[in-house]
Amino acid sequence: MFAPARPAPSRFALGVIAAALALAVLVIGLSSLRGASAGAGEAAGGADPVPVETLEVRYQEGAQMQVRYPGLVTARRESALGFETGGRIASIAVDIGDRVEAGDTLAALDTRSLEAQLAAARADAEAARAQAELAEATLARQRTLLERGHVSRQRLDEAASTQRAARAQADAATAAADALAVQIDLARIEAPFSGVITARHFDEGAVAGPGAPVLTLVEADALELRVGLPARETRALVAGDLYEAELDGARARLRLRSVTGVVDRQSRSVTAVFDFIEPGAARAGEVARLILPAPLEDRGFWAPVTALAEGRRGLWSVYVLTGQGPFGLEPRPVEILHSEGERVYLSGAVEEGSLILATGLQRVTPGQSVVPARQGG
Repeated sequence: MFAPARPAPSRFALGVIAAALALAVLVIGLSSLRGASAGAGEAAGGADPVPVETLEVRYQEGAQMQVRYPGLVTARRESALGFETGGRIASIAVDIGDRVEAGDTLAALDTRSLEAQLAAARADAEAARAQAELAEATLARQRTLLERGHVSRQRLDEAASTQRAARAQADAATAAADALAVQIDLARIEAPFSGVITARHFDEGAVAGPGAPVLTLVEADALELRVGLPARETRALVAGDLYEAELDGARARLRLRSVTGVVDRQSRSVTAVFDFIEPGAARAGEVARLILPAPLEDRGFWAPVTALAEGRRGLWSVYVLTGQGPFGLEPRPVEILHSEGERVYLSGAVEEGSLILATGLQRVTPGQSVVPARQGG
């Protein structure tokens, strides 16, 4: 059997279908357009201003600066100690880092040979004194005999000459013994002042030549700072006044001892010598920086180093907050008049009372919307 044929759709039905499809396309297009507009509006109007740390600019007519001049901390006295006469070292009583007092015996040579020579010299001196005493007694007897007329004047003169020669020999023998005793004393190294042993160049058993350094002694408790200063700076220094120096972030008090007043030909500076007041405030060999006041008469304002932005051609600028809030950011050129630690003294195209960005330059860009999070002064 064959199914009956369906009738073809009428023109009216086709028109209705086309109209419905066109309406659906229009509705979908309008919905997409509204969604895109709403998203763009949210993107444009929903970005909150960035909170930033600010600083209010306060100008001043001048500033009291601090200038630092480096110098070397040295011991007031430092000696390389050795023996006056050479010989084999018998003992060294100290090592590097040991503290010693003035008069302490630090090292000694083997003096057995000298002691034997000293014993012989003292014996010779004793024999010479005995001969001198005998010569004096003989001279006295000759004088008595001369008075009685038993001897001639010639015999008296001979006895006197013999007495003088014997006395001279006795004195020479005594002096020789004393010289050997001095050599034995010089065979010991004694500390000339209190201090710290900083070097030991020999050990026991070694043979040290005359004057060869055996130990180095530094007067650690009496330190000084020698600083080369411009001649103009030394004119304001007063001997006996107190000053300050910086060592590894800490500060120590100094007293000015003297100023040489002579300009060095190479460095064109004048040396000033300062004494440390507090014991243990520094160590020999350290570098300290003398702090001196330096008034600056230029008008400017203080700002942290973090407020600086490097501009073109090596110039510097700061970001000024503009507008009424939310604020915009505008770079303004400035000149660094002085740098001191973590802050700088500036002048430039920034008005009194303006707010500038104090830190966080890497988080913002010129023209960005910001609000002050905290204001400093």
